[in-house]
Amino acid sequence: MRRAPFLALITAALAACASAPAPLSPARLLIFGEQHDQPDHQRQVADVVRLLAARGELAAVVIEMADAGRSTQGLPRDSTEAAVRDALAWNAWTWADYAGVVMAAVQSGVPVLGGNQPRSGMREAMRDSTLDGLVDSTARDALAEAVRTGHCDLLPASQVPGMVRIQIARDASMARTVKAALDAAAPGQRVLLLAGAQHASRDRGVPVHLPPGTSLHVTLFGDGAPGLVADERRPALHTERPDPCDGLRQRGMPGKSS
Repeated sequence: MRRAPFLALITAALAACASAPAPLSPARLLIFGEQHDQPDHQRQVADVVRLLAARGELAAVVIEMADAGRSTQGLPRDSTEAAVRDALAWNAWTWADYAGVVMAAVQSGVPVLGGNQPRSGMREAMRDSTLDGLVDSTARDALAEAVRTGHCDLLPASQVPGMVRIQIARDASMARTVKAALDAAAPGQRVLLLAGAQHASRDRGVPVHLPPGTSLHVTLFGDGAPGLVADERRPALHTERPDPCDGLRQRGMPGKSS
């Protein structure tokens, strides 16, 4: 009879430990590489945004999901979601997936900065051979393989180099936005970047385009994205999803030999 309260305390303590947020790196730049269709990834990042903002440590949140030059800077903390979406020119991503991260920052008075290469520059990037020199051959090969597998081996081989250049351009754009945010940050503050896992990887993504010696920490979620290089992999709940390759095949995407 007297053991029940003790067991209840032990159970409660274990549950509290399991739900406690993981310790954060002291790095000035925290990069979180997520999978866009996994809600627990975004939920965990929203928790980090709230924690850092509450400590007064967060200078800015940079996101892949809005174009460089777009920002919530100057919006009041009680801004509506519609006003925030308008400020970020949000249209290509499902808002519900990222509203938690974005609104956690806005409601804490932390600006959200778009970091992505604007769509208007994608065609030019595909033709810009100078982008090839921004990463080494090993990274280019890794990006090319990611492009092929990401398109379910259905992308014509002739299109792969151009798609790799777009990836490099996007990473370089996010790196420029991050660097500007770090330069503007007050002492003791840091910047958080949320982007897809490929963009976060230390060997091929945004970190490659940052100045040497930048204080950064890369976190990926779950046990997916094999081959990507991170400082930390956090456990995350996995949400089952339809096979995206089925959708590409149904749309009649041409095969590799086309």
